[in-house]
Amino acid sequence: MLVPTIGIEVHVELKSKAKVYSTAKNEFSYEPNTNVTLIDLGYPGTLPKLNREVVNMALKAALALNCEISKDMHFDRKNYFYPDLPKGYQITQSMTPIGHDGYLEIEVNGKKKQIGIERIHIEEDTCKSIHGETGTLLNFNRAGVPLVEIVSKPVIETPEEAVLYLEKLRETLLYLGISDVKIEEGSMRCDANISLHEENTDTFGTKCEIKNIGSIHNVGVSLHYEENRQREILENGGQILHEETRRFDDKTGKTILMRTKETGNDYRYFPEPDLPMIHLTLEEIENTKKQLPIMPDVLRENYRKLGLNENQIKTIIAARDLCEFYEQERKLCDANVLANYLTGDILSFLNREKININELKMDVKELEEFVNRMAKKEFSSKQGKELLNELLENGGKVEEVIKKLGLAQISDTSVLEEMIIKIVNNHPDSVKDYKEGKDRAIKFLMGQVMKETKGQANPSLAMEILKAELSK
Repeated sequence: MLVPTIGIEVHVELKSKAKVYSTAKNEFSYEPNTNVTLIDLGYPGTLPKLNREVVNMALKAALALNCEISKDMHFDRKNYFYPDLPKGYQITQSMTPIGHDGYLEIEVNGKKKQIGIERIHIEEDTCKSIHGETGTLLNFNRAGVPLVEIVSKPVIETPEEAVLYLEKLRETLLYLGISDVKIEEGSMRCDANISLHEENTDTFGTKCEIKNIGSIHNVGVSLHYEENRQREILENGGQILHEETRRFDDKTGKTILMRTKETGNDYRYFPEPDLPMIHLTLEEIENTKKQLPIMPDVLRENYRKLGLNENQIKTIIAARDLCEFYEQERKLCDANVLANYLTGDILSFLNREKININELKMDVKELEEFVNRMAKKEFSSKQGKELLNELLENGGKVEEVIKKLGLAQISDTSVLEEMIIKIVNNHPDSVKDYKEGKDRAIKFLMGQVMKETKGQANPSLAMEILKAELSK
């Protein structure tokens, strides 16, 4: 039986202040060709200077991916001609990548699996080609933007595993704070390669690489298509003789031949003569390890211990700003009630208004008070929703909004007792049903209490009095 072998190459733009080999600002979104220096333009005689911030960011990524660290590194020239590369070569790391032989752990059908990382290395981006009816324009804002390329080992066995690996990789890099990893904006770009071979053999088939994949979802779609295409050829007696580079067409869901694939020798790598060797000390590596933030897998375990459900955990961790806010606030108010509102009403409001958690009109201290009062069940869920909506829309003090909306609770025991006795006496059938073990009866009676008080009875106190009265 034919089985697939899949490898993934990912290019990730780093969020350093300056570019990797020049002092130009690392900001692609400015007006075209405004963040450039003569180095970025490839002028003869210009000399690159390494940005050590980029090295520190790449080191964080290598450590988070459990890589062996190359303490002594040099850079290499990767030679090829293309209009977006004015120097005629790209400065990269070929022989001494900053990290190698690492792994990333994913969970497949409830079982953990390590996806091997072949290497992670630093390199520069090319400028952006903009193709139009009258020709091609070049935007050099992107030229020299720092990248790390992360190459997996060929151990991914299905398109589904490839998607899980990329989702975990994106999440890891996002929490490191070194990249925006926005595939739709190009700050994370994925190429996938796949080959088929007979099961239980060590000989790989001829691989084909897929480029132009615009989302993690489409990585799975393109790999499924390519697996089926190659399988049909091989099962019908054909052969895949040459490695190919194919592009993914998201409109048709198919891969299309671009060219036969180049080999590494075509690039004529040799050491970059204008940049000195780099030596990373053991102290530097250990200090960087200590700077690594709490990673998502640790957060998941912490949240499970708090009693959050899997949907809440997934929602909180998916948005780093939301997660940072939750980490800060969960120690100051009820963690479970906070998670419930953050992943529900508050997140819906943020999405509707297209703002982040730090842009709320609602003061953090007022949110803490709201959460703690809801944890004590001072308000019904309906009242809580009304109160929260007002705070989200207009801000203000919790106590003042309660008065404004007329949500002040009735917590006077004598008032509630008198009302509940009257309700119990007026509904003898429900009392009989309750004594016969029918749970819906007490819910009905409690509903009558809330109706009588227009939702202002203290729910927990009212329930306590109601149960005491029914037990007589």
